[in-house]
Amino acid sequence: MLGNKSWDEWISEYAAGHQNKINQMTHTIGIPLIVLSIPVMLISIFVDGLFVWGIGMFILGWIFQFIGHAFEGQAPEFFKDWRFLFVGLRWWLKKMRG
Repeated sequence: MLGNKSWDEWISEYAAGHQNKINQMTHTIGIPLIVLSIPVMLISIFVDGLFVWGIGMFILGWIFQFIGHAFEGQAPEFFKDWRFLFVGLRWWLKKMRG
């Protein structure tokens, strides 16, 4: 899945497309919203009313992502390669760990 690149190479390439501070901030909010929306929607199978929250989190997370890229002035990395959808989470985790 990673092709001929290491995780560090993928993250470095992703980070190069996320230099604007506002873009970084919106991704710091948007990525966890998207990730957390998935288990919320899965749990909604058993708990009424959670599906709407999960969809709302998912949509809001993507709105944050695209707003950030408007400030960055370039398209999201996953437009070039779908694998960047997974790299974004690794970038966020690395950023949160310092």
